[in-house]
Amino acid sequence: MSLLTVEQARSIMVSAIMPLGSEAVPLSEADGRWLTETVTAERDQPPFPASAMDGWAIREADAVTGRELLIAGESAAGHGLRDPVQPGQAVRIFTGAPLPLGAERVVLQEDTDRQDDHVTITGTLGTARHIRPRGGDFVTGQTLLAPGQRVDPWHIALAAASGHDHLICGRRPRIKILATGSELVEPGQPVGHDQIFNSGTPSIAAFVRRHGGIAGLRPAMGDRLEAIEAEMATDDYDLLVTIGGASVGDHDLVKPAALRLDAEILVNKVALKPGKPVWFARFPDGRPVLGLPGNPASGRVCAELFLAPVIAALQSGVAKVPMELIPLAGPMAGNGPRDHYVRAEVIVTEDGQRRVRPFPDQDSSLVTVMAAANALIRRPPHAPAMGAGERVQVLAAGV
Repeated sequence: MSLLTVEQARSIMVSAIMPLGSEAVPLSEADGRWLTETVTAERDQPPFPASAMDGWAIREADAVTGRELLIAGESAAGHGLRDPVQPGQAVRIFTGAPLPLGAERVVLQEDTDRQDDHVTITGTLGTARHIRPRGGDFVTGQTLLAPGQRVDPWHIALAAASGHDHLICGRRPRIKILATGSELVEPGQPVGHDQIFNSGTPSIAAFVRRHGGIAGLRPAMGDRLEAIEAEMATDDYDLLVTIGGASVGDHDLVKPAALRLDAEILVNKVALKPGKPVWFARFPDGRPVLGLPGNPASGRVCAELFLAPVIAALQSGVAKVPMELIPLAGPMAGNGPRDHYVRAEVIVTEDGQRRVRPFPDQDSSLVTVMAAANALIRRPPHAPAMGAGERVQVLAAGV
């Protein structure tokens, strides 16, 4: 199979995903979940004309500088005055309180002078009436949120303001993470001179949780074909993510194990640097497997470009890869024939300008560089050299 572009590979992966269905989620647990049903307003907001300021509710005919009005009561949030305002009267009112019947304006308290049971308008009144109309925010039946949106805290506030106590969201996928390689040892365990600690599983698990999945971790496996096949054959996951063993060496056994289980390889390699060996397949029962390269930088890049959209698709969501244009802090060399995602950092200069600068060493095995990077610069195939101040595409800038 020829090399696919990043966009082609991602489209194939997402198109092969079958969403997992929906479930009711309490508002307190809905942050980061993907909506699968339309959310409409259960009532008007505000449900009554309300004061936008602290002051006095009066009739418009009484809005005259120097007019003395009889105080007829008080309207506070949660304790509205039921009696209407009569001509020549004023009602003490507070922000958010219901406007009494007959009132057409709120005079700000700083534009009045109160003496005993009377209040006098002392300020010069403008055209603003300081009233929030009923339904000024939303009205009953109005669409507030749409399927496919990822819920954030302000979506939760909107749903709650409308009277909803839960949202219908895509089920969170169970994602099994399987790292392979005889060189890997779990952190905290004795390690040989020719071994390294397994950094891929915990980092990808954190990425999975951040994107709404339920991470199922397994200890790093050696290069044993039968053991890898046995882990793949279990039914305790909705998506299998493998780390390492994705190339074509004698000890790269992940794809052979998947093929022994009749997996259909849909993506074999991608024109990507780092991350060329990334692959994607589907088992006969429809469950997908995403194979990430073992090098830390390759794993991070492929997680951003492919794993996040796949996790979203399982939850009936559409995750867009967020790109923005940021000026370079210094010159940058031209690029080769593959999409190159360069580890970089976004900085703020002394004059408050945002700039992005690549790290000089782009070896994909360097965990220190990966951890220090708060951005990835995307360099398209055969992109020319660029100078300081020229804008480049940046993914996931953290500043």
